Amino acid sequence: MKRRVPQPPGRGPLSSLIDIWKVKSIQFIITASFMLMTLLVMVVVSVLLYDKFARTAEQNAFIGNEQIVEQVKLNVEMYLDGMAQSFKMVDERIRASKTVPDAKLEEQLATILETRSDVVSMALFTAEGSPVAHLPEVEMRRNTRITEQSWFRSAVENPGHVSVSLPHVQNLYKGKYPWVVSMSRSIILERDGVREPAVLLVDFNFKTIDDLLSRVSLGQRGYVYIIDESAGNMVYHPQQQLIYAGLKYENVEQAMKYAYGNYVDDSTGETRLITIQTVNNIGWKMIGVSYMNEIVTAKREIGWFLAWLMLGVLVFVLLLSAFMSAKISQPIRRLERSMSKVEQGVFDIHIQEGGEDEVGRLSRRFNLMVARIRELMEQSVKEQEAKRKSELEVLQSQINPHFLYNTLNSVVRLAGSGKSEEVIRMITSLSKFFRISLSKGKSVITVQEELEHVRNYLIIQMMRYKNKFRFEIECEDEVKDCPTVKLILQPVVENAIYHGIEMMVDEGFISIRAERAGDRVRITVADDGLGMPPEKVRGLLQAEAVEGGGTGTGVGIRNVHERIRLMYGEEYGLEIESRLEEGTTVTLWIPYQAGARGGESG
Repeated sequence: MKRRVPQPPGRGPLSSLIDIWKVKSIQFIITASFMLMTLLVMVVVSVLLYDKFARTAEQNAFIGNEQIVEQVKLNVEMYLDGMAQSFKMVDERIRASKTVPDAKLEEQLATILETRSDVVSMALFTAEGSPVAHLPEVEMRRNTRITEQSWFRSAVENPGHVSVSLPHVQNLYKGKYPWVVSMSRSIILERDGVREPAVLLVDFNFKTIDDLLSRVSLGQRGYVYIIDESAGNMVYHPQQQLIYAGLKYENVEQAMKYAYGNYVDDSTGETRLITIQTVNNIGWKMIGVSYMNEIVTAKREIGWFLAWLMLGVLVFVLLLSAFMSAKISQPIRRLERSMSKVEQGVFDIHIQEGGEDEVGRLSRRFNLMVARIRELMEQSVKEQEAKRKSELEVLQSQINPHFLYNTLNSVVRLAGSGKSEEVIRMITSLSKFFRISLSKGKSVITVQEELEHVRNYLIIQMMRYKNKFRFEIECEDEVKDCPTVKLILQPVVENAIYHGIEMMVDEGFISIRAERAGDRVRITVADDGLGMPPEKVRGLLQAEAVEGGGTGTGVGIRNVHERIRLMYGEEYGLEIESRLEEGTTVTLWIPYQAGARGGESG
């Protein structure tokens, strides 16, 4: 009795599942290890970066506000220095004048007024408030109570000191109420040999300072305002009307305690960063206001950025782990996808060649095959283009010998009749006709040259037919230099003469007009000839054969239509409308190209 040798058990679905799970387990370990290490590093780095960036953002906000407010202060000081220089110049001119008012003095002051566009007015008053001189020379208002004006009192109370007023509405002149800052000073005036006290006033337009400050922005909502150091009066505020109406509050009392520096203020219900600088000489306090919640917003944006960065890095690590654990079949799948694209007609592909194994060698052979197919396709396209180009050249070079023969016969008859002027005119037109027909070998000429070509053709035909028709040619200047395929109008005009006007009893008329229509050029050839029935019109552009015989150019309407479409595309070409006993209108459409000239030889 034979002993049965036990056979190894077969590999069923459970064994295959275990094998797959083992592979998946290795991939999972690799992926999980990368993810865990990356997550740990990213959390630590993100916490450190957030703390660093948050503190840096807050410090930058403090420093940035200080720099902006200081720069604005310097700009205002520079402008105030300019005002002081102008005031000093006016003061010196008045002191140097022996008599006030004086024509020379007024001329000098007028020059200063013209050179400083921000100077609104200059005026000199006695100690009693009576005007001595003023510019501009317009009528002053009465009952202004000069001596009660703040600038006047300040000048009288501080002799020898230049006083700068708060911004106010100037009310000295009729019909003028600008917002000004006044500079005033008490001086000794010499009039008719008598020295007496007087007050000099120069008003400067406050709009210049307003423009300097209104452009300042501290964050999205921050701003700058100015108060005086004595009583905290508001010199400038971007929301001044709300301040006066009591709808907005500024903690001026707290700001008065500082000359420079910054502090955090929450008296208005919002936490704000206050930055203070003092304007030299006049003691104005420049106060910058920015909102702390914008700095908090910057911190929040940094936090979100780091969170998204962490997520992006985790995704990247996950993809990198998946890539590292990809199976060896990936190059084969890539080759299969490339073959599928070739099957769909996409030949502009190239497989990355790597390694010397079977897949690498197969990839190189595949690339060579696709390159060869692409080369053959490009060669076929070039051959077709060359064929179309040669056909176009043949069509454009056709000139009917019958037309030349008839024209020369007409010249002989005119010469025999002694009509030398007509002979000269016909030969000149014929030479111009052939010169443009040849066009130095160019296949593309301008619309103006094409119209000149058909004009010479019409002159020749009109002389041959003894003025049986009239013609008119119009062209917009905008399309004269637009390029077009040459010899496209002559066949159309020839068709109008031979088939529309020649059989008429009355005199015919041909109108040619070239104009722009959007991004296209429309050239219309209209005649009042015999016209055509609708079925003949429909067959003109679909007919296989071109015109020939004793009349016509040999190119024909159909060839003109095909040449235009060959050159510019299917959306261009000819449109024909005709009615029996009313005439025919042929419209040629070509693309509009501004400023272009005739092309090279085809």
